[in-house]
Amino acid sequence: MERVDRLERLTDLVLVLLREGSARSLRQIALEVPGYPERAEARRQAFERDKRTLRDEGVEITTEKIDGPDQVGYRIRPEDFYLPDLDLSAEEQAALNLAVAGVHLGDPSGRDALWRLGLPGASASPPIADVPALPELPVLYEALRRHATVHLRYRGEDRHIDPARLLFRHGRWYLVGHDRDRDAPRVFRVDRFEAMPRAGAEGSARLPEGFDAEGALPDDPWRFGEGQPVIVDVLVDAPMARLVVERDVDEAAVVERRGDGSVVVRLEATNVLALRSWVLGLGRHAEVLSPPEVRDDMVRWLESMLADPGPVVGPAARSVVGEGQP
Repeated sequence: MERVDRLERLTDLVLVLLREGSARSLRQIALEVPGYPERAEARRQAFERDKRTLRDEGVEITTEKIDGPDQVGYRIRPEDFYLPDLDLSAEEQAALNLAVAGVHLGDPSGRDALWRLGLPGASASPPIADVPALPELPVLYEALRRHATVHLRYRGEDRHIDPARLLFRHGRWYLVGHDRDRDAPRVFRVDRFEAMPRAGAEGSARLPEGFDAEGALPDDPWRFGEGQPVIVDVLVDAPMARLVVERDVDEAAVVERRGDGSVVVRLEATNVLALRSWVLGLGRHAEVLSPPEVRDDMVRWLESMLADPGPVVGPAARSVVGEGQP
C-alpha cells in the first residue's frame, strides 16, 4: 500500500466526515481515506489517534448509532465545524479588524479568524493591549459552548463548576459560575488553577434559575478571590475624598466624615494584595487605619521597598503609614 502522509490523511478524514449523508463506519472511512492500515486492530488504533488529534485541535467528531454490522458511525456536523455567516457590514468589518489589531491574545488566532471569515487581515500596527492566552482557556470556552460542567483543582480542592461566563478583568482571566460543592456563585482566577480543567458531558451544566453572572462578579478588585473577608478602614484626604466615593466605592462605604473634608471608608476585602495596590494608587492621599495586621503588613512591605528606593516609593510609603508615623 502506498504510504500516505498523516497530515494528508487527517485532511482527507475531515473532508470525508463533513460530506452530506449518514454517519460512516470505520470500514467505510478506510475505503474513502487513503493511508489506514489493512488489519482491523491497527486501523482502529490509527483512527483513534486521528480522532484525538482532531479533537485536540477543536474539530468535534460525533459518534452515532448506524444500521449494519458495524453499528457505530462517525461524522462532523457542519454546525460544529464551519463559522456561521456573520453578514457584517463594511463598518462592522472595520470595527472587527480594529479590535483584532488592537488586542493581541498571545498568538495569531485573531488574525486567522479574520482570514477564515474572508475579511482583510488586521493592521500591522502595535497592539494597545496584550491579553495573556492561557492554556486553560480553550477548555473553558468549549465547556461554555457545550454547557458542560467544569472539573478543576483550586486552592487544594477539587471543584465542580457550572460555568456562566469567562471574563478578563484587571489584567486577569476569571471563570464565573455556580459552585456545586458550595451551592453558591463563585469566581475563580484561571491562572491559579492547580491542574488543567476538564469539561464534562455536553449539557451537564445546570445553572440555577435566575443566576446572575454579573452580580457574582464584584466590581472592586479587592473583592476578587476566596480569602477570608477582612474589614479594612482607609482614610482618604479631602482632595480625593469626593472622587473616591463617587468613582471607587459608594456612599454606603463612608463611615466617618471629618471636619477637614477627609473621609474614612470601610471596605470588605478578600484580596488584600489588590486593596494594597488600590491604596498605593492614591499615593499620599490615602492611609490604612485598621485592622492592625493589615496596616502592619503593608508597612512591612513598603519598608522592604524602601530598602531599595525607587522614584515612586517614598510618597506611597507616607500614604500608607501616615506622615510622621512609625
